[in-house]
Formats: sequence, C-alpha cells, structure tokens
Amino acid sequence: MFDFIPLPYYTAIYHHALFFIACVILLQSLALDIRDTRTVDTGRGLGYIILLFTVLYMGLRPVSGYYFMDMANYNNIFIRIQQGEDLSIKSDYLFNYFTRYSAKIMTVKQYFLLITVLYTVPCYIFARKYFGSYWFFSFFMFVGSFSFWAYGTNGLRNGLATATFLLALTYYRNLPLRYGLMALAFGFHSSMVIPIAAFLAAAIVRDPRKYLWIWLASVPVSLVMGNTLQTLFAGFYADDRALDYLTKGNVNNDQFSSTGFRWDFVLYSAAAVYAGWYYIFKKNITDRFYVHLFGTYVIANAFWILVIRANFSNRFAYLSWFLMAAVIAYPMLRYKLWNDQFKTAGLILFVYYFFTYFMFLRT
Repeated sequence: MFDFIPLPYYTAIYHHALFFIACVILLQSLALDIRDTRTVDTGRGLGYIILLFTVLYMGLRPVSGYYFMDMANYNNIFIRIQQGEDLSIKSDYLFNYFTRYSAKIMTVKQYFLLITVLYTVPCYIFARKYFGSYWFFSFFMFVGSFSFWAYGTNGLRNGLATATFLLALTYYRNLPLRYGLMALAFGFHSSMVIPIAAFLAAAIVRDPRKYLWIWLASVPVSLVMGNTLQTLFAGFYADDRALDYLTKGNVNNDQFSSTGFRWDFVLYSAAAVYAGWYYIFKKNITDRFYVHLFGTYVIANAFWILVIRANFSNRFAYLSWFLMAAVIAYPMLRYKLWNDQFKTAGLILFVYYFFTYFMFLRT
C-alpha cells in the first residue's frame, strides 16, 4: 500500500506526522479548556486518525531488512514455512506457532498487518478503559513513545508481548483474565518474565517508598557490580538469546547499548520515576492500580539498570519503557492536579514526544 514511499524517508514520515500532531495538541491545550467540547471532539477525531494511520502505515510497510532489521528474518521464516519447510520450535512457542498457522492461511503482508493490529490496538483499549473522553492524549503518548516504532517494525515478538501485557493491565480487576493474558505475553516472548516478576513483586511490596529505594540503589550497584550481576542473572535465564545478551559482551557497535553505562538513558528512565514520585507523594495519589503500575515500572527498570552494559540492553530497557506513557499519563488524565490542567498536560505530552523526535533526528 505504501510501497511508493522511498524507504529512506519511510520512518521519517511517521515521526514528522506525529510531531505535527503534538504541535496541534500543544496549541489546542494553550487555547482551550479541557472541558470544552471542542477539545473532546478534536481529540477523538485525531485519535481515530492516528490509530488508523499507525496501523496501516506501520502494518503495510515494505519488507526491508536494511531499514527494519529483523523484519527480513521474520519474512524469510514465513516464506520457508509456506514452502513446506518444517522449522523446529524451541522457544517463544505461542509466537512461533502463531507464525506457523498464519503462513498457512494468509500472505506475509497480511501477517505483518495483523501483528501491527495486535501491537497497536491494546494501547487504544488501555486508553479507552482508563481515560474515557480523553483517551486520545494517552494513546498518542503510547504511539509516540521512544522505541514504539522500533518494536512495531523490528522487534516484533517483544512488541507483541509487551502489548499483550498492557492488555492484561486493562483487565486489572479480572484476575483470571489478567494472569491469562500475562501468560500469553510470556508465550510470545520469554523476556516478559521480567515485567511479570516485577508486577508480582509490586503486588507483594506495596510501599512506593521501597520502589524508589530499589531504583535508586540499582544505579550504584550497577556501577560497582554490573558485570558480576550479568553473569549471575545469566545463570538463572533459560532463554538462549537473553543468555547471549548477558554473557557475550557488547558486539553491536551501532546500538546505544554498545557504549556501556548510559547516563542519558538512565535520566530518561528517571522521568517516569520522578513522575510517579510527584504524583504519589506530592499530589497524594493513592490509586491502588497506579501504585501497582508504578512499582512494576520501577522494579523492571531497575533490573535493566543492573544489566545496562549487556549486549542489546535496549531490549531489556523496553521491558519497562513500554509502561512509561501509562505511568506519566494516568494521574494527569484522571485526577485534578493543577489549576491549568490542560495546559500543563499539553506541555508534558509535547515534551514527552519531543524526546522521541529529537532521538530520531539524531540518527
């Protein structure tokens, strides 16, 4: 569908389009009140436009291993299955059987489109569930998050798994469905053991102060014992890919993980930690779901900091980063926090996406 767009400009168009929308939201927030019907109507309209645009533009992208990296591997596996090759399945069983079945009933274009739907729609469902008429603002933060595009076009298994975990949080009060969806997320990608473990830990330790101490302690511990901890964690990890990431050192020199301890990305992660601290301790948000969500993010992110020197540590980082939009947006769109609520929210949303846009411009 979008094959006419030159591949060198394909990703750029997505980010430029979102930047334009971020500017529209910012200007609207400075001019209107959040209770104005024009705010709701405009947001709803933009919401459906960006939902449709994201699904179609991302899902119908041209197949390219150069620009979308692992997409070529998924494409080759799909074609080999269609040609009758019996590929052994040793991990990520749900995703691989999903791929095997899809290869029998659809084209590879339809396969990538379906994955994009399953990746994007949970963000929409989460936003509609928790933010009602203002769902668009949080949905935009999801699709505008740093690495959202990358895990929808490159790390497809990781992206699909995290989206399923997010869907599980949508059914927070339905325990069987919640944990059933988390089990599905693990089936898509075994790395989901980290956010699932963080979620369970946050259910046991409910004091948000302890979450903060865990995160703060992870930085000096990583600086002093990082390499030792990577070896220790590798001894408990059954997944061969994760084992390689933790033990083979930094071999991918073009990745942000190749430069060791990245203070800039720690500071980026700290933005959500600070937001949670501010909402809970300064604005007295005691919402049980939010405290649990915050604890899950903080604990999962602390794990990444401990293994930050690992090869492809960005894949460990995304196991917490996919929750950043929810951590920042939830109280902002559900509670009265500031006198100029809409102006402040619009500015936060703009700054949040501007980081993604700035990082894109740097590449």
